[in-house]
Amino acid sequence: MLDSVREIETPEGISLRLRAVGPLPRAQAWMIDTVIRLVLLMLGMAPLSLLGTGGRGLAMLLMFALLWAYWVICELWLDGQSLGKRALGLRVVNLDGTPVTWLPSVTRNLLRVVDALPGVYGVGLISTLVDPCARRLGDIVAGTMVVYAKEPPIGHQVAAAPAQPLHVPLAPEEQAALVDFAERADRLTPQRQEELANLLEPLTGCRDTAAVRRLLGYANGLLGRP
Repeated sequence: MLDSVREIETPEGISLRLRAVGPLPRAQAWMIDTVIRLVLLMLGMAPLSLLGTGGRGLAMLLMFALLWAYWVICELWLDGQSLGKRALGLRVVNLDGTPVTWLPSVTRNLLRVVDALPGVYGVGLISTLVDPCARRLGDIVAGTMVVYAKEPPIGHQVAAAPAQPLHVPLAPEEQAALVDFAERADRLTPQRQEELANLLEPLTGCRDTAAVRRLLGYANGLLGRP
């Protein structure tokens, strides 16, 4: 998660932090959308099946709309969100953070056929694991990414710990990285926390659990907590 934050500076000088979504939340959103589309398909097919040949033609159009047009319509009308993404607080945006437009949306969704190979989104899964922004192939070609719609307020998720003063001066970007670690510590396994904290042994003077506690203390101090 520490590597998934993309910081973009707008022409107005405003810094945007976009947190890319990994494969698991994206798969959950896709499953919700799949259930919704299947329900809509069954509800539409039942009455259309009573209309003979014309009804079968309309049923094929409905199936096409739910398989392909559903994604594009949702992304353009619901601000980059399908119903599944909206339920999980995810959104499709362009790489510069602007709302997705029709051409990137069509491109990324047409390439679902490639991402789905050789089955159950095998290509897409590999792509999201390799790409720094967790993008599937369709996103890479279209210049889009899936991000969390709302970024948690800075500092609210930092675990409370006795504040400790820093014994050496840190540059602003180094302080931001320290707070960033503390914000995301609870989303990491204890082993991963210690692995990252041990990289800063010259700063903390300790290792493993003690290093994690000290970094949390530094972060609380930077946030002005007692």
